[in-house]
Amino acid sequence: MDHLTKLEELLDQANLDIKEGRYDEATNKLEKILDIDSNFGKAYNHLGYLYEVKFKEYEKGETLYKLCLEKSPMYPAVYYNYSILLSTLGKYDELKELLDQAINIPGITKSTIYNEYAIMYEQQGKLDEAIEHYRKAALNTLDKSVLERAKGSIDRCKMKKELL
Repeated sequence: MDHLTKLEELLDQANLDIKEGRYDEATNKLEKILDIDSNFGKAYNHLGYLYEVKFKEYEKGETLYKLCLEKSPMYPAVYYNYSILLSTLGKYDELKELLDQAINIPGITKSTIYNEYAIMYEQQGKLDEAIEHYRKAALNTLDKSVLERAKGSIDRCKMKKELL
């Protein structure tokens, strides 16, 4: 088994641990991956997710996402995870910069990125920009549930506009 295959296999095992709620085991496997190869960016993303979502250590999660971006800038998953963290923290300038990068990453789900833009604008009270980006999210998907969610989000923004 070659080096990369072994690392991917360990990553798959860590993912299974995460799905089954074994967060300490997942953390140990991900740290083992990084002991073997500190340039394996995907492991930083997964650790970032654990620290952000499961351990609520946002600063550590952010540091790990940044390391993933540095080591594996073409890995789509880090853009989704890191954008949610930046949104949660209200770091909108950094979030916009990240989304501007993400939209050009091969394999990225554009509707998801447009939705993140829209959420950012809605949180900032920029409702016209939010509506525009929810429309882009809708137009860039083939998934009916994503389309329905975008429509509902547009309706919500229009209702908010009536309150202004």
